[in-house]
Amino acid sequence: MVFFQHQKISALKHFSPATGPDGRARSRRSRTVTGSGTLTEGTAMSYPAPRYHGDNGEVNASFRTADTPPDLTSPRGDAYRYLATHESTGGEYGLYQVDLAARAAGAKTHFHKAMSEAFYVLSGELELFNGDKWVTGRTGDFLYVPPGGLHAFKNVTDEPMSMLMLFTPGAPREEFFEQVAEMSQRGSEELKQFRVRHDSYFEEDFGAGAV
Repeated sequence: MVFFQHQKISALKHFSPATGPDGRARSRRSRTVTGSGTLTEGTAMSYPAPRYHGDNGEVNASFRTADTPPDLTSPRGDAYRYLATHESTGGEYGLYQVDLAARAAGAKTHFHKAMSEAFYVLSGELELFNGDKWVTGRTGDFLYVPPGGLHAFKNVTDEPMSMLMLFTPGAPREEFFEQVAEMSQRGSEELKQFRVRHDSYFEEDFGAGAV
């Protein structure tokens, strides 16, 4: 069991883990000794309730080779690999490898209400908006965006880049990836409805200057 020093994370103030009858998060205080011998207070994080109830395990893993062709490609050269989907994980999460072409527009500032999103840069550079400012993500850099967090991304370089995108819990993002380009060619109201249906709330749709 791992113990963490207690800290308040303001970004999580609007949602919480499982709560008890009194509405408070279920956790228990504990003490542990650090490597230096100092006794510290911490909160013991518990595992979720079991979902597999067998005694011997089973064969149910899936393996995808690196040379599997992309599941979706765009005319401008972007490529999407559906590594783990809402369907394949039973709604637990969605994990996608996204390769953006040089100067790819990415996505403008938006947020999600039902899911978090995370970015891990595999290669190249990616401009990431963390809700406060733009930062340059390079190989090995990671950005986590909780539900409600404003974010955006784009490739402003003359070279392609590759990243992993993680959504939790899982959602049918494949339909969003596959149809957003076509929907962008339609009227703004139809595009807005499509985005909202896919839990994507863009500033240009709801901001002060939105129509």
